[in-house]
Amino acid sequence: MITTPLYRDTENGKLGGVCAGIAATLGAEVWLVRVVFVALFFFTGFFLAILLYIIACLLLDKMPIKQQKQQSIYANHSMKTKPWQQGHTAEKLLENIATELDSIDKDLQDMESYVTSFSFKMDREFKQP
Repeated sequence: MITTPLYRDTENGKLGGVCAGIAATLGAEVWLVRVVFVALFFFTGFFLAILLYIIACLLLDKMPIKQQKQQSIYANHSMKTKPWQQGHTAEKLLENIATELDSIDKDLQDMESYVTSFSFKMDREFKQP
């Protein structure tokens, strides 16, 4: 059962973000939802598919910024186990994590060099009441 609300994902969408929003809610790849929509477009008549898309575009709210950020963070750290699921291969996931750890390591080195510097000691002395 789907517990997350359905939104339009305009950040990852091509036209109105309806297919991307459905894919985000179902946890499927966006391309798969788009293929299903194109099949609906050809097999049920052009008018019905376009009408459904326009109605969904008008009725669905845009995905909130907070949820978009959370979704992008989750997308960087999710592993694909089946071809239709969202996520990365194990190699890409390890590469993403290694990049983030390198960035954290650089930030820690910068912080350590500042804390052990003379300017930090002077700043601390002058800021004392």
